Order: sequence, then C-alpha cells, then structure tokens
Amino acid sequence: MTTVSHHAALIYVMVVVSAADGAMSASELKTIGDLVKGLPVFDDFDPLKLVSTTQACAQILKEPDGYAAVLGLIKEALPPHLCETAYCLALEVALADRRVALEELRVLDTLRRELGIDKLVAAALERALRARNQIA
Repeated sequence: MTTVSHHAALIYVMVVVSAADGAMSASELKTIGDLVKGLPVFDDFDPLKLVSTTQACAQILKEPDGYAAVLGLIKEALPPHLCETAYCLALEVALADRRVALEELRVLDTLRRELGIDKLVAAALERALRARNQIA
C-alpha cells in the first residue's frame, strides 16, 4: 500500500465523509477548502494541491475495496496526535450542509473506531461542533 502525507490523510478523511451519501455538495467542498486554507495543521500544505489530492482520494474510492484502502491510508499516515483533529474535520464536513445523512453517521462511526477515538471523547467533540455550528 502506498503511503500518503498526513495532509493528504486529513483531506481523505474529509472526502470520505463528503462522498458518503453519494454526492459531494457545494457546501461540503467549500468547507473542505476553508478548513485547508484556515487551519494551522495545513500551514505547510500547498493549497494548490487540494484539488489533485481530493481527486486522488475519489479515484481510490471508485476501486473495488476502495473505501477500505482509503481508511488504511488514513490510519497509516496519521500520527496519533492528529487523530482527534481528523475526527473534528470529519464532523465539520458532515455538518457543512446542516444535515447529517445516515451514511455520513456510519462513516463517522467507522472513523472513530479506526482512529482509536474513545466514545466519550467523540461525544465531546461532536457536542462542541454542534454548538459551534448552531444557528439562532
């Protein structure tokens, strides 16, 4: 299995959640772009590589067992201290269009387990992101 950078792994996390329901919405794509441009974890990432990185993930997902392959790449590339960051990014993308599809919930649960995030930690992160994205 080819390895990817931690930046690519974080982007793959976001793409997997976005593509979970069969379509990547404009609000999800905008959220991914905003996160890559605005978060410190991406300070040393060239934003011009975002499209090609996203396309590479989408291409893998089209292959037989592509989902499992992407999860393997993510798990292999992420250092432990970025696993909670990855889960937060996944949540941000899932909440981008103000609704979380059942397929996205399944992917979030799989990511939580694959990344070794404790259920209580995941619940805290989920609650924080819901509060952050609340509208009046």
